[in-house]
Order: sequence, then C-alpha cells, then structure tokens
Amino acid sequence: MLLSISTTHTPATDLGYLLHKHPRRVHQKSLNFGIATLFFAHTSEQRATAVLVVDVDPVGLVRRDNEAFALSQYVNDRPFAASSFLSVALGAVLGSALGGRCRDKPELAGAELPWEIHIAALPCGANGEELLKRLFEPLGFNVRVQKHLFNLADERGLNWGMSRYADVYLSTRATLQSVLQQLYVLIPVLDADKHYWIGVDEVEKLLRKSTSSSDENGASVSRNWLASHPEREFISRRYLQNKRSLVQQALQRLQLEADSETDTELETTPSAPSTEAAADSNTEPQRESREEKVEKPLGLNAQRMDTIEALVAALQVRSVVDLGCGDGKLLRKLMSNKRLTRLLGVDVAMRELQRASARLKLDELPERERQRIELLQGSLIYRDQRLSGFDAATVIEVIEHLDPHRLEAFASVLFGHIAAKHILISTPNVEFNVRFANLGDGQMRHPDHRFEWSRAQFQAWAQAQAEKHGYQVRFLGIGEVDAELGPPTQLAHFFKSEFSTVSAAHE
Repeated sequence: MLLSISTTHTPATDLGYLLHKHPRRVHQKSLNFGIATLFFAHTSEQRATAVLVVDVDPVGLVRRDNEAFALSQYVNDRPFAASSFLSVALGAVLGSALGGRCRDKPELAGAELPWEIHIAALPCGANGEELLKRLFEPLGFNVRVQKHLFNLADERGLNWGMSRYADVYLSTRATLQSVLQQLYVLIPVLDADKHYWIGVDEVEKLLRKSTSSSDENGASVSRNWLASHPEREFISRRYLQNKRSLVQQALQRLQLEADSETDTELETTPSAPSTEAAADSNTEPQRESREEKVEKPLGLNAQRMDTIEALVAALQVRSVVDLGCGDGKLLRKLMSNKRLTRLLGVDVAMRELQRASARLKLDELPERERQRIELLQGSLIYRDQRLSGFDAATVIEVIEHLDPHRLEAFASVLFGHIAAKHILISTPNVEFNVRFANLGDGQMRHPDHRFEWSRAQFQAWAQAQAEKHGYQVRFLGIGEVDAELGPPTQLAHFFKSEFSTVSAAHE
C-alpha cells in the first residue's frame, strides 16, 4: 500500500522539518504486520513529495491467527489495499507530525499549507466517489477519483467490470496535523475492516485523532474537526465497527465537544492578559468571559480559588479530582499543597485542557511533580472508572452550565459513582446579581448558563442529593456577604458523617 504527500509551499524543503525526516535518507520501521518505509521521491524549493510504503507480511498475519484454516486468510486484499494497516503506519512513522509538533520550525506546525495527497488502492465500493466526497469535501479537500476497469476476463470471455479499489487524489490547504489526522481516521472508515480488536480505548483514540492543535504562532489551540462533520455518525460507526455502546459513547462526547466549541466562540473575545498571566511570561494570554468581566470588580474568581484551596487544605485529603477544570486555575493553586499526592483535572473541551497544560507547565515539571497531576478529557454525565477513588471532588462554577434535564445524570455520576469523601460545589447566587452594575436586568452572568439559582433553590437541590446518596451537607459563602441578598457565590460541602471535620474558620 502506498501514500504520497506533496507540498508546493516555499521552500518545499520544509516538508522534511514537518515530518521530522531527513529528505536524503530512507526511513524504515518494523511493525508487527510488516515494514513501513518512508522516502522522499522529489525535493526542491518549489515542490517536495514524501512517500510512505507499507509492505504487509500476509504469511505472518496468518501465523498470528489462531483460528481454524480459512481460505480468506490467504486470499485477501490486505497486502495492497489502503486500510487500518496504513493508519497504524502513519502513527508509527509520522507520530510527531500527527501530534502537531515541529521541533526545529514550530511555526510550521500550525501553518495552513498547500497539500496534495495520493492514496493508491483505496477500497471505495460501487458508490465510492460519492462517499469520498461526502467524507473529504466538508473538510476542505478537493477530491479526484480514478477507478480502474479489470483487464482480465474469465475463460468465457466475460469482463469482470470495475474494481472496488480506486486511486484517490486529494488537495487542500490546511495544517499538516489536520490532514494526517483526517487520513488516519477516514482510511479505515472507507475500508471498514480493522485488523485489530475494537475496545473502549478506540473511542479515546478517535476523539484524540480528531482534535487538531496549534495555530500559526505555535500557541496551543484545539478544534475537533469530527464534532462539526456532517457525517460524524457514519464515521463513528464505521471507525468503531458498529459496536453500539462505543458508537453511542463517541457520539455523546462529540456532541459535548461541539457544544463546548460553540459556547466558547460565543462567550469569549480576545483581551489583555490577566494579572496572573502577566506575571508569568510563559503563560499564554487568557481570554476573559463575560462572567469574569461581570465579577471582576469584586475579585470573585480569585476569592473562589483561595477559598477552595483553603478548604482542601483543612480537609487534609490526599487526592482531588477537579471536574470541569477549565484552564487549570484551581489545579495550579492546589499543586502548592504538598500533602496532595494525586490531582486530576477533567474537562470536556480539549481546548481548555491545552490551556491548563500551558498554565501548569506540565512539559517543564520535574518527573516527581509530573506524576502528581493528570489532565483528562471526559464528560461529567457519564460514568468513567478513571474518576473514582478520590478523597475530594471539586465542581466549581460548573453545574449552571448543564441543561436542567442533565442534572440528574450528573448527580448520579458525582454522588453515586465518583462518590468522593468530600464534594465541593460552587454556583452563582442569582439574588446577588442586582448588585452588579455591568449586568443588565434579568441577565445571567454568563451566556452559557442554563440557570442560576437562589439560595433556597440551591439548598433544596443539595439537601435532596445529600439525602438520596448518603451525604451530609453544609453551606458556605464566597465573597462579601450582603445582609439582604447573601454572598455572590454559594458553596456546598458534601461529606460522609465520618469525614465531617473542617476548620470553623471556613463556616
């Protein structure tokens, strides 16, 4: 099987930097199904072409198969048809480019450059050209398909007709990472015959390989191209081989990612770096949401972080999961608590997780510190074993972003599945909104808020959840308390009776 990648970017020799491969060398990698070879077929200032050839060992594949003899094991298209073998080879040989990294010229990683792709012997079927256009054109590709007529005839002189395989030529202007990701996902979708077991890890791989990062300045920016693809359901089904539970999980995650990206585009605009960012030249400029602008005169965000940090310290817990961690402000505060041996930040938006990684400087941390903290993309309304086993869970300014009909699922996951010993939930006090001069009458603090509760509403919900799931709950305020309207932010501390000790200073 063969894949070629060409560019007319000037100088085209930059392709070597982007692929992390020297143009004058032949690069080979042994895989468990054969050998992948990459070489440069042409290199000049005006045009460069890199070719990936994958030689599949069909005998080796049969030897690995413990099933009884089947003729299809020996007579098949695996050695030449573009398939999941080609995707695996892409990941193995071009892992850095697939991850959006360019060490020597980092600005190239996020630059949109002209690309021409040739895939030989791609399985397409009878309606292959139509399907190829449905998959690639929404991503900005121009598609040309060359199907082949079988030249052979049987002894009766009957023509075998058109081949189900085609040479496919694609052209686009995009980042190399997004091009490679889309090939990685869509080639097995067209072939629909993955050569390895499809398990829950494939959902994570699908989401990871559909999230492109980095802009032309090398900054961490992400976008999930599959979340907005009109054929995302078809792609998910074919990629996950119609395994219903996995497809459902992938589609739910993609919908949440699409909602998150839409909300972020609506609610944020570029602004000057925050005080924290300005004090740290290595932290990327932060963007203020309307909520931050509304609350800024009171310094509420800083007060929330300080309050939660102090409460976690007073509880003397060893591990914390921050649900809806956003860009990592709270995690950064908690890292100074040396008692904490494990920190996990969870958010549905990969963009936010990349900002958190930059804020926490994860790539620069000593190994011992790096082992303390992890970032994870995930949903708050689906059970995930990775979120259980923590002493404390923090849910800071998150629940108001959930649709009311999803609150019950969220509560079931938080209190019934994650079931941390201590749970801290903060949310705006809607009664206090009249004190914000820059907030219009009847407006909520954030355009993505689905609701904002009064003190009575929040306490009624919290008491109901505590009784249902075997917790006790106490209520605290964050910010200066108004004698009539209460605090601007309300906070609930859920705990099991055996873990009730907390400093009276935080009451």
